[in-house]
Amino acid sequence: MVGTARGEHPLGRITLVTGKEEYLNERAIADVRTLVRRHDAEAELSEASASELSMAALGELAAPSLFSTTRCVVVRALENLPEESVAGLLEYAAAPAEDVAVVLVHSGGAKGSGTLTKLRKLGTVTELKSAELKASEYPGFVAAEAKRHGGTLDAAASRLLVEAIGQDLRSLAAAAHQLTHDFPGQAITPEIVGRYFGGRAEAKSFAVADHAFGGHRARALEELRWALDNGTAPVLVTSAFASGARGLARYMSAPRGMREADLAREVGVPPWKLRTVRDQSRGWSAPGIAAAIRAVATADAEVKGAATDAAYSLERLVLTVTGLRDA
Repeated sequence: MVGTARGEHPLGRITLVTGKEEYLNERAIADVRTLVRRHDAEAELSEASASELSMAALGELAAPSLFSTTRCVVVRALENLPEESVAGLLEYAAAPAEDVAVVLVHSGGAKGSGTLTKLRKLGTVTELKSAELKASEYPGFVAAEAKRHGGTLDAAASRLLVEAIGQDLRSLAAAAHQLTHDFPGQAITPEIVGRYFGGRAEAKSFAVADHAFGGHRARALEELRWALDNGTAPVLVTSAFASGARGLARYMSAPRGMREADLAREVGVPPWKLRTVRDQSRGWSAPGIAAAIRAVATADAEVKGAATDAAYSLERLVLTVTGLRDA
């Protein structure tokens, strides 16, 4: 949880989130917001892009509003902060307002590193790093996710889950949450993981996505209905589609001639799944993948509350994705 490294509450401080792992960055932001809202249920939440951040804009974001004196301000893409705004931001960061939590998000890379170095020297700044995980670290991540939800995954079960799902953190986190939710208070064993994500469980979320991106419309719809009827959370399906789209995009843009192991790391899938991704890619173009990513984002928003019928949204997603193949 945010603040545990030094025991500090984010109000009256700067939380600096750095690294390329988008999922971990987003969760760090969500944790700060949760702590702020826990302190003040009426706290105001706002966001800004660093590229548009002037001192006047920062002052407006951090100032008390008519509705609440407590605020949480998220500034994204800190690497794009204009040079003329750096001094003002550092001045504010050295003495932040007591009732305001400011989250500065830097997405990694060398750009803006000078500003990061100066921020790290300030006693009012807490940094949370989200470095990309090594292949050997994914089972540990899964085990930590289970613990986060009050469950336990042993080493063998964690490895099996990673092998079944791949190296997409959002999908792994969703799978760990589903398992701990469905088996509260129980140790999650390899048998349980296999029951959910292996064998006949191929009909669950990742099989639906694989069939859809492979152009097998009838099979994808059949597997989707089976998955939903057997309790698969709709958000797991959209997560699987998001993972599939990202994998295809990375595969199609990867340099040719790479070794299998290097290519698997580049794509973000286990080596055994490269063949599936390779077969799927033959029916996709860059514009088609871009349209599929937009369709997944729409469906994800709908199953999280923007629509009343999650099953209909997912069926439409299957039809859209299979229709885009070879488009």
